[in-house]
Amino acid sequence: MKIIVVGTGFVGLPHAAVIAEYGHEVYAYDIDEARIAAYQSGEAARIEAYVNEPGLSAAIAENLNRYLFFTTDISDIVEGTDIFFFCLNTPPKLDGSTDLSFYLKAAHHVAELLANREDLTRVVLVNKSTVPIGTARLLEQVMNEHNVKNFGVASNPEFLAQGNAVDGSRKPDRVTVGADTEEDFQILRRLYAQFVNHVRIRYLETTPETAESIKYVANNLLLSYISFWNGVGARLGETFPNIRMEDLKIGVTSDTRISTWGSYVSNGAGGSCFGKDIQSLIYQLNQAGRSTDLLQAVYNINEHQKTYLIDRAVHEANFSFNQKSVAVLGLAFKKRTNDMRDSAALKVVETLLARGVSEVRAYDPLANDAARSYWFNPDNNHLFSRISYHNSAKEAIAGSDALYISTDWEEFRGLSRTIQTTVKPPYLVIDGRRMIRDFDSLVGSGFEYLPVGGSLLKSNAAETK
Repeated sequence: MKIIVVGTGFVGLPHAAVIAEYGHEVYAYDIDEARIAAYQSGEAARIEAYVNEPGLSAAIAENLNRYLFFTTDISDIVEGTDIFFFCLNTPPKLDGSTDLSFYLKAAHHVAELLANREDLTRVVLVNKSTVPIGTARLLEQVMNEHNVKNFGVASNPEFLAQGNAVDGSRKPDRVTVGADTEEDFQILRRLYAQFVNHVRIRYLETTPETAESIKYVANNLLLSYISFWNGVGARLGETFPNIRMEDLKIGVTSDTRISTWGSYVSNGAGGSCFGKDIQSLIYQLNQAGRSTDLLQAVYNINEHQKTYLIDRAVHEANFSFNQKSVAVLGLAFKKRTNDMRDSAALKVVETLLARGVSEVRAYDPLANDAARSYWFNPDNNHLFSRISYHNSAKEAIAGSDALYISTDWEEFRGLSRTIQTTVKPPYLVIDGRRMIRDFDSLVGSGFEYLPVGGSLLKSNAAETK
């Protein structure tokens, strides 16, 4: 099949690379010339500067210019295309609604090209991005406005977890396809032939609106589960002495009806999906006059988690951040990615700066460059000039007065010895991911340890700052 993937970000690029592995002729299209040039190079470092996913650069290099092609111009290749996938950025607006400007611009451009094609065989236009319920109909309307002939619209939401996008694309737990006609379902079955009637993978065919809703309900249910553990589990561990958070998790999830996924406490969930999708669904339901009390509570809990440990440090550890140097470890929203979208670290760093820290000493194994770009302001960079970037956790910790762990990178689990050999007490360790297991050693050496889901731990000799 001939396929054009419109948009080559965290959704479009892995999708294009994996479907090319099955022998389809895939054109990945983007208007960002520098991005496309990086992908066309086949060089891992250049690809990963844009999308860093395990195995992705290798998958691209293996099929580059054989089954997988990158382009900034599709005007000459629309003829004979079977499927267009729309994988565009759909960020939230201030009121929580979805900004469809990038999507609509691309849709109109594709419609103009399709309206002038000579080959009038069936073409299916598929929304891969998370878009408001009813967007497939909006896409249909755009095609009709341009008098496009013989087309169908469909919704095929992605459910990939970042950091596992390539493996997740190759071995998904489900493939959901929403379309209107048997002809369109048949075209998409050809694309996903390896998943249809699979013994493990659930292949679901439904309406476009149902497919759009499945993505929203799934993401909001996952965030609700995370927020329940943060809003209840963490509060129990922080309120009542002698509660072992890891034992609490085991005891509760031993019930087979209760998922182990998400049964942890943290400084909040981030990424491109959860926050955006819950705001969008709240907006959509509010516009229809429906109650959104539950969704709003879930959203509020998650946002509160991102900075409340800083308040706990002030009130429980009597720690003043003013003119202190703080190491922040982890800038990406989760491990195994360089994506900082809605990362808890964004609010952590900005809250620390607002509290008057003299320096934020930042380190992330993959996201340092993304952070530099995010916080660079050529017009007024005075505030963010207090952020320094370091090549290791040890380097970031050196010379700091406190440490905040914001991302669950595995390398942070062994920090106890590094802390003890790099800095001296009085020193506060704020653990937003409960990464440090041997905290008893830290506390016994005079350090203070403040974890999410637990009370402040300090030795009798610890000084008040």
